Amino acid sequence: MIKNRYAFILYSILAVYAVFTLFPFLWALSGSFKTYKEITSGSLDLIPDNPTLLTYIKLITVDGNFPRWIFNSFFIGTVGTFINVMFNTMAGYALARLKFRGRDFVLNLILVSIMVPGQVLLIPNYLIVQWFGLMNSYSAVLLPAAVNATYIYMMRQFFINFPKEVEEAASIDGLGRIGIFFRIAMPLARPAIATQAVFIFMGFWNNFLQPKLYLQDPQLYTLTVGIQTMMSRYGGITQWEEVLAASVISMIPILIIYIVLNKKFIQSVRMDGEK
Repeated sequence: MIKNRYAFILYSILAVYAVFTLFPFLWALSGSFKTYKEITSGSLDLIPDNPTLLTYIKLITVDGNFPRWIFNSFFIGTVGTFINVMFNTMAGYALARLKFRGRDFVLNLILVSIMVPGQVLLIPNYLIVQWFGLMNSYSAVLLPAAVNATYIYMMRQFFINFPKEVEEAASIDGLGRIGIFFRIAMPLARPAIATQAVFIFMGFWNNFLQPKLYLQDPQLYTLTVGIQTMMSRYGGITQWEEVLAASVISMIPILIIYIVLNKKFIQSVRMDGEK
């Protein structure tokens, strides 16, 4: 009886928390189907009086920059995620499996870099990007974020627990170190790779500060920067229905990726040393 009572209290608290957490998202979704007048009336109703799709149609078909912003975010997110996954995984594998002079120093350096707040690096990164002449280009956003120390360490920890017997069997069959990495280690590390890929893509997709600093051409804006500019492009009058609709669209790729790769978060790797 006491156990059931505690469970009831716990679930009640979680239900109340869920309501407070989800309500802003539900209201944003509802507001994207409302008119400007209804949104600015101050009503918190979740059901629009006169639901309309005109805002979404306007964003996709009339606003020439919006589809371009979506493409920019997809391009930067996809390329940045691929580069990060490759470099982070290779670096983590090297730190876990290869023995070379200075390995411990490199590992400690990576751990120290994790402790440095990203804001501290804004000015140095800006000056380096400017010095290399990369301003107002995709490279300005991609290159400074080509590796991530947190996920290098995560992959190192994964490969430390990776059975050496699997690699030894592959080595006996004639595979070299590169072949073992790409044909054995990476396929069996798919759950860890998928996990870091989701969070890295989310980081690029939701990134605002770096694109805002490095990109001046509206044609190169990412979706986050584009939505911010929408709030002031009508002479200081924010068209909230457009901003809410754009925000809802920006959440769709993240939700799809999470749903598709959700199983990878809890999938266990079974490695018994067999070929």
